[in-house]
Amino acid sequence: MLVFPDIDPVLLQLGPLAIHWYGVMYLLAFGSALWLGNRRAEAAGFTKYQVSDLIFFGALGVVLGGRLGYVLFYQFEAFLAQPIMLLRVWEGGMSFHGGLLGVIAGVVWFSRKNRFKFYQVMDFVAPIVPIGLGAGRLGNFIGGELWGRPTDLPWGMVFPHVDLLTRHPSQLYQLALEGILLFVLVWVYSSKPRAALRVSGVFLIGYGVQRFVVEFVRQPDSHLNYVAFDWMTQGQLLSVPMIALGSYLLVRKGSIKG
Repeated sequence: MLVFPDIDPVLLQLGPLAIHWYGVMYLLAFGSALWLGNRRAEAAGFTKYQVSDLIFFGALGVVLGGRLGYVLFYQFEAFLAQPIMLLRVWEGGMSFHGGLLGVIAGVVWFSRKNRFKFYQVMDFVAPIVPIGLGAGRLGNFIGGELWGRPTDLPWGMVFPHVDLLTRHPSQLYQLALEGILLFVLVWVYSSKPRAALRVSGVFLIGYGVQRFVVEFVRQPDSHLNYVAFDWMTQGQLLSVPMIALGSYLLVRKGSIKG
């Protein structure tokens, strides 16, 4: 049995300025995307300025879409009662699925501005995202949030700020799966020319499947619990369309990009 380490959520305090671990994880996420994007820029027909521009639009999409998605997907009744809660970002709450929709909106904006095809940009973005997702899950772990369900496995962990039960460290599962494994899968798959949106399809399937599986050991949101069939969580419900769309993009007929 392991015990969750008591980690101060503030990495560094400089007078009135507090640098939080979670903020550092966001910087790591966007910084890794920028570095990986620059590595692939020339081969994909992007300039480094365009990569920086794309990361900016993507960052806006992650933050705005992630917050909006969390409120609409996970706190909709509270939002109807108090719409102002949408602006209470200091209370926390971000949704991957909302962030994904925000990134897609950012890609549409960037594509029109720079006269790229939508699929070109999406397939360029997909391989550089997972490392940032992994950084986010590390931030969840450091912050002691999104813990797992009770378990008797030897690597189970007690989160004393929650209770004294031994639980799955589900944040670390997601770090390994959506951060490391998904990165390797999509990066390797995208190393050769693929039909339009095939790379994006692999990303959607890869994320959707791992999220669906991990949700079986991740503690459901207390205010939602199960949202369908007495076993399906909101995270699983939102991942089903990702898997379906990704499967369609992967098997549909299409020409190979040059």
